[in-house]
Amino acid sequence: MGETAASTDRSEGGENGLTHRQIVTILSGLMLGMLLAALDQTIVSAAMRTIADQLHGQTEQAWATTAYLITATISTPLYGKLSDIYGRKPFYLASISIFLIGSLLCGVAGSMYELAGARAVQGLGAGGLMSLAFAIMGDLIPPRERGRYQGYFMAVFGSASVLGPVVGGFFAGMDTVLGFAGWRWVFLINLPIGIIALFVVSRVLNVPHQRVDHRVDYLGAATLTLGMVPLLILAEQGREWGWLSNRSLTMAAIGVVGLVLFVWAERRMGDEAVLPPRLFRNGVFRLGNLLNFIVGIGMFGGLLSLPLYLQIVKGATPTESGLLMVPLTIGIMLSTGISGVMISRTGRYRIFPILGTGGMLVALLMFSRIGVDTPVWQTGLVMVLMGAGLGLCMQTLIMAIQNAVDPRDMGVATSSATFFRQTGGTVGVALFMSILFGVVGDRITAAFRDAIPTQAFQQALHDPTVLANPANKPVLDMLQGGDGGGPSLDDTSFLLHLDERLARPFLEGFSSAMDTVFLTGAVVMVVGFALVWFLKEVPLATKSAVQRVAEENSRAAAPVAGE
Repeated sequence: MGETAASTDRSEGGENGLTHRQIVTILSGLMLGMLLAALDQTIVSAAMRTIADQLHGQTEQAWATTAYLITATISTPLYGKLSDIYGRKPFYLASISIFLIGSLLCGVAGSMYELAGARAVQGLGAGGLMSLAFAIMGDLIPPRERGRYQGYFMAVFGSASVLGPVVGGFFAGMDTVLGFAGWRWVFLINLPIGIIALFVVSRVLNVPHQRVDHRVDYLGAATLTLGMVPLLILAEQGREWGWLSNRSLTMAAIGVVGLVLFVWAERRMGDEAVLPPRLFRNGVFRLGNLLNFIVGIGMFGGLLSLPLYLQIVKGATPTESGLLMVPLTIGIMLSTGISGVMISRTGRYRIFPILGTGGMLVALLMFSRIGVDTPVWQTGLVMVLMGAGLGLCMQTLIMAIQNAVDPRDMGVATSSATFFRQTGGTVGVALFMSILFGVVGDRITAAFRDAIPTQAFQQALHDPTVLANPANKPVLDMLQGGDGGGPSLDDTSFLLHLDERLARPFLEGFSSAMDTVFLTGAVVMVVGFALVWFLKEVPLATKSAVQRVAEENSRAAAPVAGE
């Protein structure tokens, strides 16, 4: 054991290697950049309802999310490929700078459409924040030792998942802060964090890079955009438009044509492609990214539905629901830390995504059994299991992909993992939201049908205080008219003021619909759990990508030196 530790220290401090202290210093800058992207995802969602009200654009708010998602997803593989050619540091600094410009524009937006445009700029920066951070980690840290540092990155995700809803709810609830409307600080808070990140990264991030003269795959980038943008828009808007509407079918057709052209363009460009086709001949790369896609779907099955369950069924505020999600964060951090230490000691990693997908599958099945009266502490225990599954999958799959490819492909390989997981998440959101709102109406109707004959419900219908409360009138009119009308489910805030006996069928209907969503997520994870057994375990390298490239260059130059 002592010899292993000593060799590890020597390998880190060798040629083009770094000591533990140097790595931690660099990681501090990377984590600040990742915090920008991770915090933005949670803080904005907590405040979006208030933002839409302030900008008088409640019906257009989906475009603010869609615009960000499109540009972040499309730019991710481009950052990876370009950083492989020109180096990581300039593109990581560029991604932070673009994200800050977008944040500033969001903070001064005067309408929902202006906000959507600013969010698109933000997304262009966000596409590089996550993927390049993991790529840089792959450059600097040997795969065998990478587990020692995974906890740092997962701490960022954990902090963002807790702080985001709390901070977003705080700013959304403030009228003004330092002369600006409170909600604007949801975006402006990024500026001081980002400026510090720029300073730290510019000072400490000095990764050796050998310039590679390649053509930039402009055609591949254009066809990828043509293929993904319509499909991402369809995923976000299809439920509202109708999946078989002319607009949806047109978007689907354009997207399919774009993806076919993208495959043609990539085969034409070969090694210089945005996503080189030869990488897909690597079994670990191919299966690892398929698993990333599936985990992305399953992950959003839980992460999308859980806050809705806590807020709608349990009546929690966005801030409270963020705090109630802490057990999931604890599960992620514990599993990541434990698996990281074990991977560093043993060099074996295949068992962890197997356990992770299995854990997510069991957790989603257990979530499909929760109801209106399920104690929050029971839900919290299942969250720990769900988080543990996620923690065992996310970092380990990225590490497996990085370890299996040539060091010179580190950027494109890492960004592909992020790309496929984000794409899976988008599909998951579209799938699960469609299921939720597709069945919730019938479930609420069934719950009312079961509740009406009960004594408690009949007492509510004849209670003078219930009849006198204006908040109950839409539901009472619906019951008397029998026309299936009633309060709009697009705004569930009416449940907070509704008599609890009248509200109960709505809560049971939503809970039942969410159970269906969780069960669907479990079905998806069955596929992932079956496939992960075919993941080949490649021995983990004991040297970083930078060291491996340096050795290859030395061997290539040796005959020339001898002559």
